[in-house]
Amino acid sequence: MLKPLTIGSLVLAHNVVLAPLAGITNHSFRLICRTAGASFAFTEMVSVNGLVREGTKTLALLKSSSGDRPLGIQLFGDKPADLAEAARMVEGYGELIDINMGCPVRKVVGTGAGSALLLEPLKIAAIVRAVRAATTLPLTIKIRSGWHCGDNVFQEVGRIAEAEGCDAITLHPRSRSLMFSGLADWTQLAEMKRALSIPVLGSGDLFTPDDCLRMLETTGCDGIMIARGALGAPWIFRQVRELAASGRYTPASTGERADTIEKHLALFIGESGAAVAVREIKKHIGWYAKGFAGASEIRRAANAAGSIQDIQSLTERIRNIPGTPGHVPDEIDAT
Repeated sequence: MLKPLTIGSLVLAHNVVLAPLAGITNHSFRLICRTAGASFAFTEMVSVNGLVREGTKTLALLKSSSGDRPLGIQLFGDKPADLAEAARMVEGYGELIDINMGCPVRKVVGTGAGSALLLEPLKIAAIVRAVRAATTLPLTIKIRSGWHCGDNVFQEVGRIAEAEGCDAITLHPRSRSLMFSGLADWTQLAEMKRALSIPVLGSGDLFTPDDCLRMLETTGCDGIMIARGALGAPWIFRQVRELAASGRYTPASTGERADTIEKHLALFIGESGAAVAVREIKKHIGWYAKGFAGASEIRRAANAAGSIQDIQSLTERIRNIPGTPGHVPDEIDAT
């Protein structure tokens, strides 16, 4: 089930990738997930309005490095001409451009972007056409099944995108109205795969290695995009590959968890300095510290931490807790 994935001119080593996550998939987190085995990663959503009007400030979101490639750049906006201009601006920063047509949060859909575009298939056609003409990079879109439950437009949108030159499409099979509640309807992935000839990637409810292989097996999709399942558990990428190769995987120990927090903290320090690093890693410890004895106390202590030394003390506490904890995902804006 794990195999190389070709999207336009881009060939990935395998078909398990890190999804774009608002406020999460910055350079540091991408490097953590790549080290764990993700074959590809995306930036956070990048505002087209910000690029076109603010330029340098927004381009800071595209910070990368040689170890962070190949890289997908996810754009959001609702105007074909602006999206095309943004695609030209970012072409040298990554190897693929993705247009977000699935984000359900109010501040995005209120601008006409994200999943609001599912209400306007003709605008989707114009956007893909304009961006396709503006760049030679592989071009993809990420969508939801529709705006309301039952008004499933995903196949129509998929056919439009393919006809206008899209190289692949990712479907999160929930409506916008569901946000992140209920269960993703994976049968829609199989329907999309049958309807299109371009690669189809699946997203939604991938919280364990077993979930990941089951999606690939039961839907026939060409690849999977892990979002909330990677929060506090970047080793899920390693575990998926282990499970595919041997039928079993190694649970993350508290030692591995502590080591990962330390590496993540060091990356944050290198990127932004100690003060920002402490603030950012505290958020991630809220996800790393789950499923083992004393985890709730670790989270409380993390919230109160004010220095690098405080965080380092917490990692030593985690390292000394026996056992191999599980992972309980939290809710996040998985775009």
